Amino acid sequence: MKIETGKYRHFKGGEYEVLYVGKHSETQEEMVVYRALYGAGEVWVRPLSMWNDSVERDGKSYVRFTKIEDK
Repeated sequence: MKIETGKYRHFKGGEYEVLYVGKHSETQEEMVVYRALYGAGEVWVRPLSMWNDSVERDGKSYVRFTKIEDK
């Protein structure tokens, strides 16, 4: 699965920018490196395998992150 750099919206509404896709140094698992586009702009890492997961909340299914266009 390939993840493009750029802006994404989390299913809860927050916006993030994907900076890189890298590899975990011990397991070689691909990881998405991204930063929040709000608050202090913290940088986060999430396994690539979780990036496009579906999430169920209140009986509804959501894609965890959706790519959004730059404005």
